[in-house]
Amino acid sequence: MENVEGVIDYKHVTFGYDDDKVFDDLNIHIDKGRSVALVGPSGGGKTTICSLLLRFYDVDKGTIKIDGQNIKDLSLQSLRKSIGIVQQDVYLFTGSIKDNIAYGRPGASDEEIIEAAKKAMIHDFIMSLPDQYNTYVGERGTRLSGGQKQRKSIARIFLKDPKILILDEATSALNNESERYVQRSLKALSANRTCITIAHRLSTIRNADEIIVINEEGIKERGTHEELLELNQVYARYYQLQFEGIEDI
Repeated sequence: MENVEGVIDYKHVTFGYDDDKVFDDLNIHIDKGRSVALVGPSGGGKTTICSLLLRFYDVDKGTIKIDGQNIKDLSLQSLRKSIGIVQQDVYLFTGSIKDNIAYGRPGASDEEIIEAAKKAMIHDFIMSLPDQYNTYVGERGTRLSGGQKQRKSIARIFLKDPKILILDEATSALNNESERYVQRSLKALSANRTCITIAHRLSTIRNADEIIVINEEGIKERGTHEELLELNQVYARYYQLQFEGIEDI
């Protein structure tokens, strides 16, 4: 893949794990630079949609295309280089903070690493540490808070600079203060990228260009936050359950 724009198409996709069918004739189109949120109960297939895009699994029928290219015709290295992932469970390895950020793009210069950290709003914290960017990080980042680990993983993606971004429950394990910092970082990261967000906290996806509600039966609803509230069906029920009585979210 070269000069990736980030247009994504799931066309007539059928997929299942052994005899357990997850999708039958799934169709989703995402224009470049647009944001789509996937919501619904656990087991509905939200994470599977993203796993298929990364080719952790291959579709049984149909095609998935990026910029009109069937992802099956692309090398895995080329495909995954074009996609960044921020997950709930951040993987950090033993070594320095600089090494952990550089994992996003091996060979990056110190200046590029620092710039990525600034964009992820973690630079000031790193500079407050005794050894700054050379500070040792224990296995799985045990010396850092959840929010600090998340912002470090976001710095990795800034460094990688992919055109497609997957946010998989990226803030669900954080406290309110940490979530505010991380949300600001994610907002900056998502700008001008095609973004797929998996979320249980509906406050994080109200401004998505399209929200797709998925359950065991497939896609139940799709539209903007306002359109789905007006429809007053599945999404509206989720929203009322989470935010009843809360006016400013």
